[in-house]
Amino acid sequence: MTVMEQRGAYKPSPPPAWQPRTDPAPLLPDSEPHRVLGTEAAAKADPALLRTLYTQLVRGRRYNAQATALTKQGRLAVYPSSTGQEACEVAAALALEERDWLFPSYRDTLAAVARGVDPVETLTLLRGDWHTGYDPYEHRVAPLSTPLATQLPHAVGLAHAARLKGDDVVALAMVGDGGTSEGDFHEALNFAAVWQAPVVFLVQNNGFAISVPLAKQTAAPSLAHKAVGYGMPGRLVDGNDAAAVHEVLTDAVRRAREGGGPTLVEAITYRLDAHTNADDATRYRGADEVDAWRDHDPILLLERELTERGLIDEDAVEAARQDAEAFAAALRERMNQDPVLDPMDLFTDVYAEPTPQLREQRAQLRAELEAEQEGAHG
Repeated sequence: MTVMEQRGAYKPSPPPAWQPRTDPAPLLPDSEPHRVLGTEAAAKADPALLRTLYTQLVRGRRYNAQATALTKQGRLAVYPSSTGQEACEVAAALALEERDWLFPSYRDTLAAVARGVDPVETLTLLRGDWHTGYDPYEHRVAPLSTPLATQLPHAVGLAHAARLKGDDVVALAMVGDGGTSEGDFHEALNFAAVWQAPVVFLVQNNGFAISVPLAKQTAAPSLAHKAVGYGMPGRLVDGNDAAAVHEVLTDAVRRAREGGGPTLVEAITYRLDAHTNADDATRYRGADEVDAWRDHDPILLLERELTERGLIDEDAVEAARQDAEAFAAALRERMNQDPVLDPMDLFTDVYAEPTPQLREQRAQLRAELEAEQEGAHG
C-alpha cells in the first residue's frame, strides 16, 4: 500500500489554472538608479535637510579617517571604513524616527554615530573591549553585526513583534552586497514579505565582497531585482546621492509604517578605502577605478549642489570642516585613554540567566584572578 492509498490520505484535486499571486510589474526597480542631485528634482529638496546631510557627511568622512588612523596607532584592532559610502550611512540614520530601530553591520559604525550613539562606545567592539560597547535600547541601534547578514532576520523579528503589539515601529536593516549571498538574507526577505513586516532592507552595493566582485556573486540584473522573487518592491538608488538615498529610504519607511510591508533598497556606491586595515585592495582593483569613483564622491556631489544654489558659501564649508575636526579631536583624545577593563565582564549580558557552563567558567576565572592577586601581594 502506498502512502496515497492509506486511509485518510490527502488526495489533491486537479490544479486550477495558474495565476500569479502578485503583479510583478509594480515591484520591479527602475532601470536606472534614482537620483536627485544635479537634476530638476533637487530644486524641491528641503534646503535645511541638504545642509544637515552635508554637515553629517563631512563629519562622517573625518570620523572614518580618524578611526582608520587609530588602527595604525594600535588603538583599534580593526576598522572597516565606510569612506565613500557616507551618504548611505547618514541617510539611513536620518530617515528613521526616534522610535524606530536600526540594525547595522560591522561597517555601519557611522550610521550608528549619526543615529546618536557615542562614537567611542561605537568603536568599543572593534577595540576588542566589550561585546557591543553601547546600550542598544538607548538609541534603538542593534549591536554591530560582524557575521554577514545575521542582523536581517533579527530586524524582521523585531518589526513583526512590534506590529503584533500595535507599536508604530519600523526596522531598517543594513547589509553589504556580499551579505546578499548569505542564507540569512533570503530567509529574512521571505519572512518579511510573508508577514508584511514593517522593515526596510538597505543593501550598500559597494562592488566587492572583500575581494569578490559583484559579477561573481550574482547574475541578477541588479540586487534590487531580487525583491520581486519575495513579493516586495525593489528600489534602485544612487548611493552617493545623499538626497536621493534619504528620499528613497524615507518613502520606504513611510510605506512600512502605513502597513505596506517591506522594501528592498539597493544603493549603488563604492568603498574608497580597503575592506579593512588588514586588506590590500590593490590586489583586486586598479587605481583608475578608484579615481573614477572619487569624481562621484558623495561630499563633492552635495557641496556642488549647495554651492550652485547659493545654499552654502565658503564660510559654511569651513564651519563644517571645523566641526568635523573638533569631533575627530574629541574622539582621538578619548580613544587615547587606556580603558579600565574588568575580566569578569566577559560574563555580563551574555544570557539573561547565566547557563551552568557560564557559571562554572565565571567561578574558575574569579578563582584564577584571586590567586594571581594573592601571588602579587605575597
